[in-house]
Amino acid sequence: MACLLAGCGTTRTSNTLRTATEQLLISDAIDRSVQAINFQPLSGKTVFFDPKPLQGVVDDGYLISSLRQHLLASGCILKDERNEAEYIVEPRAGAVGTDNHDLLFGMPATNVPQLTLLAALPPVIPEIPIAKRRDQRGIAKISVFAYQRETGVPIWQSGIVASESTANDIWILGAGPFKRGTIYEGTSFASSSTTKSRMEEVRKNQSQPVVQLDEEAIFRQPAYEELREKRLANTPSEQPLASAASGDLQQATYLELDQEQR
Repeated sequence: MACLLAGCGTTRTSNTLRTATEQLLISDAIDRSVQAINFQPLSGKTVFFDPKPLQGVVDDGYLISSLRQHLLASGCILKDERNEAEYIVEPRAGAVGTDNHDLLFGMPATNVPQLTLLAALPPVIPEIPIAKRRDQRGIAKISVFAYQRETGVPIWQSGIVASESTANDIWILGAGPFKRGTIYEGTSFASSSTTKSRMEEVRKNQSQPVVQLDEEAIFRQPAYEELREKRLANTPSEQPLASAASGDLQQATYLELDQEQR
């Protein structure tokens, strides 16, 4: 029976080079900074987003995509080519990163000198904490400005927007960590909580109704499509539909919409 019941199993685990907490701190700080930028002055305008100043910044892909999403949510019309846009939007990042601070009440880890009389002792005495605290924070400092493409005249600037995210871990008599911070919901023990970004403070300070980055949204149909449908509805029935939906009609729709906006 012992032979039949005996068995063993192994599970292979691996960790990423960057911890999940570090990535959450940075992404949460980026979300807070981007959400605090008010792109309403550029709403309804054709803009070209120039990501070159953000190349090489930590998590630049996430930062660039967040800014582009917020531009779209604010009503801006993004163009892939610089020559197609009326305004150029240029961002920059002064700081995107993390730091931490550790506090220990107890005996820290100590290296024991290797002497003959102390040969029986281990070379390192591990730390013996009564209470321990680790504070980590993520920082994102972002600024954006816009200018007219043809003339180079400045149109708008966001000012400097700096945001901070936090993660605090506490151990008491070896029990822990007890986690709390902006990347968590409330206080939790070890890894029992679900992480989620919080931006209620930013939302309270916003006077303009802007779509939030962390919420689902369905955007209304673009204006040029609505105008195109009206033109198709007013097209004589004897005219072929394929001709009515051709590039000439689409170009005329764009021109008419542009005149209305002007």
